[in-house]
Amino acid sequence: MTIVFGTDGWRGVIARDFTFDNVRLVAYATARHILNHYKDVEYPSVVVGYDTRFLSRDFAEETAAILASQGITVHLTDTVSSTPQVSFHTRQKCSQLGVVITASHNPPKYNGFKLKGSFGGPATTDEIALVENELKSIMKKPPQLDLKTIDEYIEQKKIRLFNAKESYIRQIKKKVDMQAVNSANFKILYDPMYGAGIDTIHLLLPNADVIHNEYNPSFGELHHPEPIAENLYFLAEKVKEGKYDIGIATDGDADRVGLIDSEGNFVDSHRVFMILLKYLYEHKKKRGTVVKTVSLTSMVDKYCKAKNIPLVETPVGFKHTAKIMNETKVLIGGEESGGLGTILHIPERDGLFNAMLILEVMAVRGKTLKELCSELDEELGTHKYHRRDVRVTPDRKKAILAAAQKLPEKIGPFAVESINTLDGYKFYIDGGWLLIRASGTEPLIRFYAEADSMSKVNELLDAGMKLK
Repeated sequence: MTIVFGTDGWRGVIARDFTFDNVRLVAYATARHILNHYKDVEYPSVVVGYDTRFLSRDFAEETAAILASQGITVHLTDTVSSTPQVSFHTRQKCSQLGVVITASHNPPKYNGFKLKGSFGGPATTDEIALVENELKSIMKKPPQLDLKTIDEYIEQKKIRLFNAKESYIRQIKKKVDMQAVNSANFKILYDPMYGAGIDTIHLLLPNADVIHNEYNPSFGELHHPEPIAENLYFLAEKVKEGKYDIGIATDGDADRVGLIDSEGNFVDSHRVFMILLKYLYEHKKKRGTVVKTVSLTSMVDKYCKAKNIPLVETPVGFKHTAKIMNETKVLIGGEESGGLGTILHIPERDGLFNAMLILEVMAVRGKTLKELCSELDEELGTHKYHRRDVRVTPDRKKAILAAAQKLPEKIGPFAVESINTLDGYKFYIDGGWLLIRASGTEPLIRFYAEADSMSKVNELLDAGMKLK
């Protein structure tokens, strides 16, 4: 079989693709990459963490054993850890790479292997390509490795267990105005969606209430731990019933965030991005380039143009944003799926940090989440958005992409004014756009649309799905 790193790491179905044999190969390829490309490092090290999925801890321990067998020191989290925690510690411990065993927001039958760079964010595409090259070579002749037990490697201090939460939480408390947040006395409901955010919120907000905060590798009734509107209906109902000021949800590895306002309305990531952009620029007086993926709202373009802020657009995938954050001063960067990074923190998506920053905005500005969203509409105009993820056969997938590739002059009743092919096919119309692209992590075609009315959004999505 072929093992490929997609938009955000290598993912596969447990026991079919994501097997111990394949994890060993990827871990060994990672080890060979480190030994071959960091030869000047006397004592190379890797941080390894894992989420709440089925066998994640076992896969993490297997990865740690492989790395340790090659003379690489492994800092292994002593319990479930989030992706941002691993990224933070990879930088803090000056490790060459970080590894997170997670499939993020995917359904429970999936697991995955994410690589993190030494700078504290997703490994660059160049570095991932080097690991993939090692993997291709290894798969031609898989190694026969004589591994010791985890306990033996721990006794030899080749694997070192550590608490991933403590210094990470201290970092958040330093970067967020906790006095303002605590003084506001918000009533908060947090939903880690059975993911890596479990048992964490009380370290920051002792009085917050929680749901789905226990270990459940099947994610219960959630199907998959993605903080999007259709998955947060239970959180929304609880927020309304309990008269909470805000509902906060993070995904399976806690690098993405979804929010519910006090009236039970879902606040999409486009608005989260814009609220934070405005706050950083106007209230914290921070400066830098703004980075957005091709699927993120046009509100960003309008705001940056009005304020003369440099703007860079990238393909989907936070690794593109992280690369730019590592090369230049970035004010904020991110994507429509709920992940973003800011100048205040590591160059990584962090759902919990961004939720805390939203609480700071609410506290400092004295506005509810709904008022902050209404403010965007008043300043930038109405922007409605929706995304449809459609499971398709390989033939149907090819047909849809081939139809988009023909660059039609009309999408349904709407004339196409321009087309962007940076990642997929983005068709701009008067007052909106439609993006069609294949998922990099699942067998899906994603249809994204934004327009000045919800009826136009649905018309665009319907027309896109009917392309022939």
